[in-house]
This record gives sequence, C-alpha cells and structure tokens, in this order.
Amino acid sequence: MHVPDGFIDAPVSAVTGVVAAGAVAVSLRGARRELDERTAPLAGLVAAFIFAVQMLNFPVAAGTSGHLLGGALAAILVGPFTGVLCVSVVLLMQGILFADGGLTALGVNVTDMAIVTTVVAYAVFRGLVKVLPRTRRSVTVASFVAALLSVPAAAVAFTLIYAVGGTTDIALSKVATAMVGVHVLIGIGEAVITALTVGAVIAVRPDLVYGARGLQQRLKLRVNGELVDTPAAAPAPVAVRSSHRKVWITGLVTSLVLAGFVSFYASASPDGLEKVAKDKGIDAKAKAHASDGSPLAGYGVKDVSDARLSGGLAGVIGVGVTVVAGTGVFWTVRRRRTADTSPASVPEGV
Repeated sequence: MHVPDGFIDAPVSAVTGVVAAGAVAVSLRGARRELDERTAPLAGLVAAFIFAVQMLNFPVAAGTSGHLLGGALAAILVGPFTGVLCVSVVLLMQGILFADGGLTALGVNVTDMAIVTTVVAYAVFRGLVKVLPRTRRSVTVASFVAALLSVPAAAVAFTLIYAVGGTTDIALSKVATAMVGVHVLIGIGEAVITALTVGAVIAVRPDLVYGARGLQQRLKLRVNGELVDTPAAAPAPVAVRSSHRKVWITGLVTSLVLAGFVSFYASASPDGLEKVAKDKGIDAKAKAHASDGSPLAGYGVKDVSDARLSGGLAGVIGVGVTVVAGTGVFWTVRRRRTADTSPASVPEGV
C-alpha cells in the first residue's frame, strides 16, 4: 500500500506530513515507557523483519498480490508507540533507498501504514485479550484478528485521504469498494504471518512479547475454604534472561534469508493499491520517484545483471540498513528514558 508521488495533492500531502511528524514525536515519548533491556534490542530486529517480509508479495487474487504491512505485528511484539516507530523506519528506508513509496507521499504512507494499522490493531488486540482466557493461545488468536482488521482499516484510511486530496476524478464508491475488497484478502495473509510470528516468539520467550505481559493468571489455592493467590514465581534465572541474544540472532538470520533468498520467489503481480490504481485510473497523474536513480531502486542492485543476485543483495542490504537505523533510534530512546529516571534527574525531596 505504498502510495507513490502524484496520487495525493500537495496540500493534503503536507497535512498528512504534519500528522505523521506529530505522531512520530508522540511515539518517541511513548516509546520511552515501552523500551527496556528486553524490547530495545528486539525493536530494531522487528523493523528489519518487517522490511524483509514486505518483500514477500503473496498472491491474493487473479493478477493481484499483497504483502505484510506490519503495524499489528510491531505493536504486539514491542508496544504501540514503538510499533509506529518500527514501521516508520521501514517506510523511510524504502522511500529513500529503494524508491518504494513517494517521498512527498511519506506523510501519507506513515499515517496510513504506520499509524492507522498500529492504532487499530492494538486497540482490537487489547480488547480481545481482556475477554479471552488469559492464555498464550488467546494472545495468538487476538493477534490474528487484530492484524486481519488492520489492513482493511488502512484501505479505508487511504480512501478517505484520496477523497480529500486525490489528483484524479474517480467515483469514491468505486475506489472504496475496490480498495477494501482486495485488502480484506490481503488482511488474511497479514493475519497468518502475524499470528505465526507472535506464536513462535511467545512459545520461546513470552516475556519478550509486549502484548503478553501481565496475562499470566496466578494459580489459586484453597485455604480454609477460600481461594487465594499462590506466591509470585521467583525471577527468571540470568541465563534465561540473556537468551534474548539467541532470539535476536535467529530473527536476524531469518530476515536475511527471507530478503536475500526467499524474496526471489515472491509474486510479481502488482499489489492491492497498484492494481486498484491501474484499474480505476488513480495513477493517471503519478510522478516518477525522486530516488529512481538510486543504486537500489526497485529492490535491485544497479549494474548487477543477474536478477536473483541483484534482488538478494538489495534485500540483504535493506535488512542491514534497517536493523542498524532502527536499533540506533531505539537505543537512543532507551538511553533518554534511563537519563530521565536516573537519581540525578529526580527532583530533590521526591
């Protein structure tokens, strides 16, 4: 759903840019509360994983493909504020390095793909985990539903943005029907990927899943005819806590393999927005990307003639750049949190 330059007019693009900048600023502050010694290393990896999986377009209908948006996955794994930052980092890397998503449309893309998907997904997720049994399986089920609904929500958001600032005169009902219809199908793929990933992490390290914190139900003992909570479990051994390094390495290797090898077998069909834009004429005033001359434009390495090698190298470079950029952002935010909560920063007498 990467919106190119020219789909949305300049005034609305500028307004969404302000909205996106404001949301990122709020998320930077909110992420200070979410990022700790567990989530800070994981957040950069989540951004890299989203980048890698977004290269894996899967077929959803005749001549149409879809790919992960990632807002639901990021919000559930590392928190909603950090999730917005994760997807924003991915969109920034894609726009600058790979000419994917217009630079003047960056505000539109951050608003639609980072903010809307994360907010909707996390709201649905939190609502479901409150009513479902407090189990790991419930977290996975809630992840599936949240991801499923986040994608058509983003399609609706794009339709509304297009209604206000679209550069072509296309009936809104046609745009809405086509966008929501195809993105419901894409949402199924998003839900499967999200649920499988969350389920895999929660099976190994449930403490690393932000959305699963506080969901473990205390066992009850009957004492003198009354049910009372059992004592809290002892803290996890240091060896278990330090095993997040294994999770990080496994995740990074998986991301590199997906982007560097598996991506070659992804569907070549246009994604949902591209297909709708072509069929309905939304792309009539699309503009060339400012980074079309980039050495990595189109997810290939310039002057490398072998398509498999070119795409694989581009994917590996993209994962590397994204994990470095993301990790740098999140460690900086975490250090700000540490500074804000250090004894020297606490007013005297508090």
